[in-house]
Amino acid sequence: MKANYEKTFFLKKLEQLEMENDISKNIFKKLPSRFSFEELQNRIEDIKNKYLHTHTLKDTVNTVYFLARSNHERHFRPESHLSERVLFPVSKEAIKGLEDARFLRFCDDNGEITYYATYNAYNGFEILPMLFKTTDFQSFHFCAMTGVKAKDKGMALFPKKIDGKFFMISRIDGENMYLMKSNSVDFWDEAQLFQTPKYPWEFFQIGNCGSPIETSKGWLLLTHGVGPMRSYCIGAELLDLKNPSKIIAQLPEPILMPLPRERDGYVPNVVYSCGGLIHNNELVLPYAMSDSSCGVVTISMDELMNAFEQSQ
Repeated sequence: MKANYEKTFFLKKLEQLEMENDISKNIFKKLPSRFSFEELQNRIEDIKNKYLHTHTLKDTVNTVYFLARSNHERHFRPESHLSERVLFPVSKEAIKGLEDARFLRFCDDNGEITYYATYNAYNGFEILPMLFKTTDFQSFHFCAMTGVKAKDKGMALFPKKIDGKFFMISRIDGENMYLMKSNSVDFWDEAQLFQTPKYPWEFFQIGNCGSPIETSKGWLLLTHGVGPMRSYCIGAELLDLKNPSKIIAQLPEPILMPLPRERDGYVPNVVYSCGGLIHNNELVLPYAMSDSSCGVVTISMDELMNAFEQSQ
């Protein structure tokens, strides 16, 4: 599973980060379209002396190495079983874990299907918002999400574009929910506040519990709320399909809260999920209990939609 890099990716990212300069151009000028970390490292050493006294050398090299460490590909053998394809943290940014991955099946405007997961790379001190994608669960591409709004935990993609743009639910200030949109799935520079805590069970903090789920009546968004005693509960709301910044309905009470037997654990008083799905007209919701065990709950979609209607 040797890492391989694409030149076009680096050039695009450096342009987005406003680090496209003579040094970066010279680094990639003689690299092939696909290259290894060793080839990149050797190329940087080759050009260092030429720019030794320039003030941009250190910043440029550090940025290139940052992109290389956090952006890579992993390939599994075709004959390997799906259960054997385990993704381990290998970069310095993720040495302590790949956290809270929010998986989704994304359908592009041309009908192409890509599977994405947004997650947090954790190094023991800080997190880095990351994204990986695959079309076959054999080859995986990892990249760091960039842009001034790509920060904090809990970023979740919508499963398709809206008006030709990618949309994301995020929590960039650690307390409220934001709606983000972008022309690029890994570059996020635009966000608007669209929801603040409203009910006692979510008074201290709100966020998403996975990517929005499309229904005929709107985007079903599962949320988490943090209330008294740092108790995490799971709620639900319905967003307008064409204008997801518009909240059609929000349930005043959580759909799931920690039972007494679920309150003890490494992080107590918590039920939490990174996404659900609809199957046979039921919402299937896997969830974790206080970071100690996990379970699955099902909810009738008819009952859930009736509850939304009554809450309006």
